[in-house]
Amino acid sequence: MNTLARWARAEWGPLCAAARGPLRRRGPRALPMTLAAVCLTALLQYAQNRPWGYEVVQDLGAVRAGDPLGAALLRTPLSLFVPAPDLPVWGALAQILLVFGIAEVCLGRWRTLVIAYAATLAGTLYARVGVTLGPHAPFGLPWTDGQVVDTGPSAAVVGLAVFTGWRYGAYATVGAVTLAMVVEVLVKENLAGKEHLAALTAVGLLCLSAALRHRGGGLPRPAPHRWSGRRAGRGSGLPPMKS
Repeated sequence: MNTLARWARAEWGPLCAAARGPLRRRGPRALPMTLAAVCLTALLQYAQNRPWGYEVVQDLGAVRAGDPLGAALLRTPLSLFVPAPDLPVWGALAQILLVFGIAEVCLGRWRTLVIAYAATLAGTLYARVGVTLGPHAPFGLPWTDGQVVDTGPSAAVVGLAVFTGWRYGAYATVGAVTLAMVVEVLVKENLAGKEHLAALTAVGLLCLSAALRHRGGGLPRPAPHRWSGRRAGRGSGLPPMKS
């Protein structure tokens, strides 16, 4: 048990230390973007299940790989907050509250939004390329996937979980999330699973870019935190990110 506790402190200690300060000082006020995203998702779920709101939500936030590119790009930001029609809405709300909330207090709201959008956009663009390649090409998709409504926060949640975990040295967690996405594709080869892998690829490139940029800048390592005696963001050489 002591070994497990030491591992947990080493794995999540820097992340907990980074999140605890803002949450203790400001409480819910440290999560304005996350709380707004939860409310927006709940509102869109309510609207798309009403006769007067379904078409409005579809026109503003429903993305399909078969749509014109311009329309898909315009709808992609809002599509992140439109719950997937085949999944319970409480799952989307819980994902946003937990993962977006941790990312917002640890990475800052604008960095969180950029990473979330990059992951979502990577999945959206992959779907278009996959449908164009066809089902017999490597990484290709059947033409029927071009008509699938592609919404929800899952790609953004996966991307944020990986980037935040990498940033604060939770490498086992990053590996577990990545492995889960690979297993998802192997067990249930669907559009959502492949889009999650595309999101992971995009976020992996962001991690690599951030590591190279900060290493080249010669920035100082962060000070030790009191959870495990290690440095926050260990292994990445990056300073703490501000909200």
